[in-house]
Amino acid sequence: MTISATWKVGRLAEASGLTVRTLHHWDAIGLLSPSQRTAGGHREYTEDDLVRLYQVLALRSLGLALDTIAVCLDAGVDPVRLVRNHLAGVEASIAALDVLRRRLVQLGDELAADQAPTATALLDALRAIGGTSPEGEHSLSRHLDADQIHVLRTRAADLGPAMHYLLEVEWPELYRRAERLRAGGTPPTDQMVRRLVARMDELSALFTGGDAGISAGVRAAWHDDPAALSGDSGAPAVAWRELADYLDRARNSPA
Repeated sequence: MTISATWKVGRLAEASGLTVRTLHHWDAIGLLSPSQRTAGGHREYTEDDLVRLYQVLALRSLGLALDTIAVCLDAGVDPVRLVRNHLAGVEASIAALDVLRRRLVQLGDELAADQAPTATALLDALRAIGGTSPEGEHSLSRHLDADQIHVLRTRAADLGPAMHYLLEVEWPELYRRAERLRAGGTPPTDQMVRRLVARMDELSALFTGGDAGISAGVRAAWHDDPAALSGDSGAPAVAWRELADYLDRARNSPA
């Protein structure tokens, strides 16, 4: 019979470069709790706990907040897959920038030679710059002007790797949790619902910069075309609107 190794909090703190206080805090918030306790009540971390610790540190290195990391891991998300997905997105962006570079070089050469750029070259450059919006951006464009959409793009880009997790992992998971509460009959005034709404509003502020006009426009887009904004075309619009109304009631109810 093989006995698995365990680590007390001091030893794990020393090995990981963290402080005992940090590990205690992560235990208190449920991010990383030791699987075992000694007879005297002291924390003991197992090998499975070390795996989770590694995942926490890997996601934190991407700039994610602790609550985002907790959502990612508790939802059963494979950090390796997410990193690979993000890497694929970065590589796609690099490829798109390379296309843009080559087309701009062509335009620059034509202008330097006092040649009028061809219509095809100009259109190619415009497409490479990003003149064609995805489905969700079409919906946003009905409620936001070009400057407001630019703000959203810029703030999303500033988030770096965290953007992928916030938009594709945490935000959808928050909505799924809220829908389970709504469908289960939990009143919108319940503290669990309030906490979900508060986190949704925090994420919204990250992308809107707290601009009330942009926030109102994004919310209106959600009500207008929830499938496009959520990326879940399979969910009926009425279900999304019922959830949006439920969250609004939680948001606007007295504390």
